[in-house]
This record gives sequence, structure tokens and C-alpha cells, in this order.
Amino acid sequence: MTEQVTESRGSDSEGGRRPEDGAGRSVMIAFGQTLKTLRIRAGMEREELARLLGYSVSTIASFEQGRRIPSSQTIDRADEVLNAGGLLRLWKEPVERAQYPAFFQGMAGLEKEAIELLMYDTLVVNGLLQTEKYMRALLGMRRPPLNAETIEQRVIARLARQDIFDRQSAPLLSFVIDESVLRRRYGGSAVLRGQLEHLLLIGDHPNVEIQVMPLDCEESAGVDGAFTVLTQKGGKRFVYTEAQGTSALLTDPDQTALTGARYGIIRSQALSPRESQMFIEGLLGSP
Repeated sequence: MTEQVTESRGSDSEGGRRPEDGAGRSVMIAFGQTLKTLRIRAGMEREELARLLGYSVSTIASFEQGRRIPSSQTIDRADEVLNAGGLLRLWKEPVERAQYPAFFQGMAGLEKEAIELLMYDTLVVNGLLQTEKYMRALLGMRRPPLNAETIEQRVIARLARQDIFDRQSAPLLSFVIDESVLRRRYGGSAVLRGQLEHLLLIGDHPNVEIQVMPLDCEESAGVDGAFTVLTQKGGKRFVYTEAQGTSALLTDPDQTALTGARYGIIRSQALSPRESQMFIEGLLGSP
């Protein structure tokens, strides 16, 4: 999630993406049937819709057959040219979720509505902070291997999640990263260097705090592993954990409160944001 950078955030030039799993496939088949029905109702051939949307006829066919995922902008445009009255726009959220692995779909939706995210990571840099080259290095190491199309799709989806930093009402974002993560040369030294530089850039955002949990710390409340605490408007909290292609989303108020408190202890044990910035700068200066 190959080394070559293709900076594509779900652009129309990609001709859409494939649904990630069986559940996503079902959503896309239903969306495609709706799109085809509205096109026929409008008395429009595929060739005309393709011309209006700027796609090939084969890509329109792929949309209608549920084999490709259109971008949000494409759905908006299709709703307009087919005079669908907002019917296609209703599909935007489920269609967007279909691009994620099944284990992350619930979290992807919650992430968009969060007012606060607290993230503790012990194995890899958090997906919201990853550079594209770092993503591709990680995804290229998966076993069994992911095919090129799945890797491309996951890169696009993960890059799209990073729009959270530019959101008008951006949430408060706190990251605590284990020092070992910042020393692992996934993808090689150049990839790691680019990732460390990116952390410093993201850390400059006023709503972002990045802290490092040093290896020489003699106590850590994070010994149970990585997790994310997400808070929505109104104060409802969720705790998300992920491992080996599966995930858990906790909603019990007592458990989420305790995990939030645990994160607070982890933050207090980690280097401060300023100390962490200096630490990362030091890693960049090391041979």
C-alpha cells in the first residue's frame, strides 16, 4: 500500500477501483444496477454517458456491472447528467466504504466523523501518517502477496484518508509511535528518511501532536499493543484494534473510558511533542 510513485487520490484517470471484498462487491453490483436503470430511463446509451463523464465505454460498463468503483466526483456528475435527483448521491458513502478491506470499513466511516483521534502504534507508522512510498513498501511485504491492483487500490484509499488533515473542521489528532517503528528501514533508507521528514511536516499542523515512546523507557502502559481511541460529537467513544487482517471495534463505555485513560498514561510516559520532534531530527542526522 513497487516503489514508483503514482500520486493518485482516486482520480478519474484510474478508470475506477475494484471493490475490496465480497461485501463491497455486493454494494457495487447494487449501485451498478441503479446506475444502469437511471441511464436507460434517461434514454441514454453507454457511449453518450461515457462521453459526458469523460470515460471509455468499457469503464461505464464496468461501473454498471459492479466491477469498478467510481470516484465521489463521478457519482455527483452522473447524478447530474442523468437527472437522478440525488438518488445516485445516496450511494456515495457505501460506495466509498467498498474500497476498503472488510475489517476496516466500519472504522473508515467513523474516522470521517471524528472530532478526536488518539493513536498508539508499535509496529508500523500509522496509516494517516504514511508516505506513499512507505505504504507501497509495507503492502509489497504482505504474505501471501497482494496483487498489483489490490496494492494500488489500498494506496489510493489510504491517501484519501489523509484528507483528514485538510478538513475544514479538522479533528484533534494525537499519535504516539514506538521508537522501534522509526528505526525500521522498511523499503530502504531513502523510504525511511522520507517518512521521517513527513512526520516533521505533519507535526507542524496545529491540531496534530506526534510523540515518540523511547526504547529506554522503563515503564509503558502500552504493553498490550497498538490501538486507536476515536471520539465523535456528543462524546461517544470507540476503540479500534487490528491484527492479522482482523479488527475489533469496542463500544462499551467502561472499556472505551479505560482505554482513553490508558492512552493518557502512555502520552505521559512518551517524549513530549517538542522532544519527539528533536528526536526525529536526530534520527535524520544519523548516518
